Amino acid sequence: MKQEISALMDGELFEDEAEGVFDRAKRDLSGSRDWEIYHLIGDTLRQPDLIHCDLGAKVRERMRDEPVVLAPRRRAARQKMRAIALSAAASLAAVGVVVWMSAQISTETAPRMAMQQPQLRPASAPMPSRADDYLMAHQEFSPSTDMNGSASYIRTASYRDGK
Repeated sequence: MKQEISALMDGELFEDEAEGVFDRAKRDLSGSRDWEIYHLIGDTLRQPDLIHCDLGAKVRERMRDEPVVLAPRRRAARQKMRAIALSAAASLAAVGVVVWMSAQISTETAPRMAMQQPQLRPASAPMPSRADDYLMAHQEFSPSTDMNGSASYIRTASYRDGK
């Protein structure tokens, strides 16, 4: 109905359509109310000086007539301080736990390292001299020697007892 009244006010309807909208607006209460509102809006837009509604005074009057709602006082400051104190206490507790755990870990591992003695290996018995020739011949393939390059080609001379 509102769209039809708007089209009628804008002059977009033919005569027979306009008569139908008039008839429905007369019969329907919401249609006649819409008709009055559209005319009031049009009058206000054309001559704004004629409308003196003093909206601010009406709002103040309605607010004065409203009942007073008694709300409890705000505890925002107290609750905010409590939240800050609890968060600070939780942070300190977390730091304390971390320090305590790291102290336990460092005290447990340090003595073990200090108390652990190097493993003693028994000294190997001297090899018989007949293996010396074999070892000297294959010395260049030994992984324990650090002599690389031409040092592996140097002949080693030694003195033997006559045993």
